Amino acid sequence: MALWIPVTVAAASFQTVRFMLQKSLSEVRLSAAGATFSRFAYSAPIVVAILAVYLLVSGRSLPALSPLFWTYAVVGGLSQILATICVVLMFKQRNFAVGITFKKTEVIQTAIVGVIVLGDYISRAGLAAILIGLIAVLVLSKSPETEGPWWKHLTNRASVIGLTSGVLFAFSAVGYRGASLQLGDLEPVLRAGVTLAIVTSMQMLGMAAWLLWRDRAELRAVWDARRTAIFVGLTSMGGSFCWFLAFTLQNAAYVKALGQVELFLSLMASVLFFREKVSMRELAGMALLGLSIILLVLAI
Repeated sequence: MALWIPVTVAAASFQTVRFMLQKSLSEVRLSAAGATFSRFAYSAPIVVAILAVYLLVSGRSLPALSPLFWTYAVVGGLSQILATICVVLMFKQRNFAVGITFKKTEVIQTAIVGVIVLGDYISRAGLAAILIGLIAVLVLSKSPETEGPWWKHLTNRASVIGLTSGVLFAFSAVGYRGASLQLGDLEPVLRAGVTLAIVTSMQMLGMAAWLLWRDRAELRAVWDARRTAIFVGLTSMGGSFCWFLAFTLQNAAYVKALGQVELFLSLMASVLFFREKVSMRELAGMALLGLSIILLVLAI
């Protein structure tokens, strides 16, 4: 089995737990921006410390960072911040499992952005698997509480927020892959670690400055919620490292497509932890997504 497959599954597992914690924080104590900032505030210092220890013990130095690396890193980091805010807002509109599903529109969008920006190759079989996943998302685009055909609900608030998060996550994934590829012949683990440390540090400082300017009370709220928020940071660190490592090993579109295994984990969280109901339509859409994952693994 190729290394990127178990690494991607691990990333999806970490991410599901992190979104569960962020959902809880956003519903009880923090705004969408605060719940997003907690992810970076409690992970960036740990990531930087681990990288520093690794470089010190190994006797290596930080690799040269080109202007193109910084461009990809900034675009990826900013896109991820905005995308995460959209996801947290999404949780206020629909249930946990369906909120994650709307985010999964990032898969087809990542394929498109990757081909245009990085020249990544997508096989016909891989593209077919991705398109099946897109059909599943369209099936899920209709809220159980509304009436009428699905295409009339693509412009409601929940759909717009979810689709926007997908676009932003696509740019984030391609940006991170582009940044890691600028680090040359370094081993994948070090490339992922360097990229992650720099990106999360920029995200932490950028969001801290924004909240200091616009909502200082939220900074205090993030600190007050530290007993839960620190686990957001730890799961974010684990998930982000696995995503970054997978991006250095494989096409970002394939990584994100396999990452849809997160959907089944989010379904379990929705039912078991948040006591939310899942309709037959939603289950049908999730089954289609499961089929797309299987076909993708077989196609690569």
